[in-house]
Amino acid sequence: MSAPSSTNRKSRKLLLLLIILLLAGGGYYYWQRNASQEPADKSEVGRQAAKTPAQGTRGGRNGLATVATPVSVVPAMKKSLTVSVSGLGTVTAFNTVTVRSRVDGPIQKILFTEGQKVNEGDLLVQIDPRSFEVALQQALGTQAQHAALLANAKRDLQRYQTLFKQDSIARQQVDTQQSLVRQYEGQAQNNKAAVDDARLSLTYTKVRAPISGRLGLRSVDVGNLVSAGSTDGIVTITQVQPIAVVFSMPESWLPDVAGPLYKGEKLKVILRDRDNKVQLAEGELASMDNAVDTTTGTVRLKATFANEDETLFPNQFVNTELKVREVSDALVVMSDAIQNSSRGPYVYVVKKDNTVETRQIELGVVDSGYTQIIKGLAEGEQVVSEGVDRLRNGAKVEIIK
Repeated sequence: MSAPSSTNRKSRKLLLLLIILLLAGGGYYYWQRNASQEPADKSEVGRQAAKTPAQGTRGGRNGLATVATPVSVVPAMKKSLTVSVSGLGTVTAFNTVTVRSRVDGPIQKILFTEGQKVNEGDLLVQIDPRSFEVALQQALGTQAQHAALLANAKRDLQRYQTLFKQDSIARQQVDTQQSLVRQYEGQAQNNKAAVDDARLSLTYTKVRAPISGRLGLRSVDVGNLVSAGSTDGIVTITQVQPIAVVFSMPESWLPDVAGPLYKGEKLKVILRDRDNKVQLAEGELASMDNAVDTTTGTVRLKATFANEDETLFPNQFVNTELKVREVSDALVVMSDAIQNSSRGPYVYVVKKDNTVETRQIELGVVDSGYTQIIKGLAEGEQVVSEGVDRLRNGAKVEIIK
């Protein structure tokens, strides 16, 4: 009897253990299912709660409100615009001179500083003048010698003429003396020219500035021997007041520029720095080339600038803006408000009921962030300038001041 009783107790324990395992597995499955469904249920509840405030009687499809898009607007207004053509230019010295010696000799003194501003006639270099002073004295001596011979020949001629009147000498003797006087007169002219040449050579020992301007770096030192036939200069002078700028313009602008220029009108030219941000100077168009460059389809122009503060420097790169003409009382809007599509440029116009409509427009002159509207807008109409990426034709907007 004891053996069967022990077997039954083992069977009941196994059954009880199996039931406990089944209950534990079912509880774990139920917990995992609730944990996975809870975030989705909460997001759904959030969406339903977000929709609830929008329901009401404000009007809209299926009882939902129409949300206005915030935008910024600008008015279409009248403004004077300038028609201009932009280009790239290079600053060039109005005049450039390489100072050279006109006589041979060693440099005795250098009387300038590199980079110095000089005026026309200022003394720059002194060449040793002693050999030229000697040559001048020789020429003066020869001139004095021949002057004495001429004076004596003239006195003899007067005596011969008196004797000839008295029939004391032959006519041939008078003619011979007269020829001698003329010979000495010719020699006197040669002597005078020789003296002037020696005196001129002596003045060339003082090298002076031929123009006013600013000096560059010198290429000689004291004691160097300079020659009149040498191509090497002593120093370079550039005239920077006034100064010129050479730039190019597309040939399509020729009718607009050539006519006023040849009639004597003053066309204004504005210079800006390399980044095209800072205005450097304001001047006038001076001249235009006589032919179009066929390789680039452009024509070269030259403008002059006073350059009183010397902000412009030779070979400096600049951006140019040539003012061609003025357009007064033009209907304009800010260029940022203009959109483009396959049908052409258009704008969003805000109507009185705070809805927008697209309006096709025709554009004109562009100047300083404003664009001329030739057709499609009226003065005073409000045009959307910011927020256009969220708009459609007929959309409701809220104007942000």
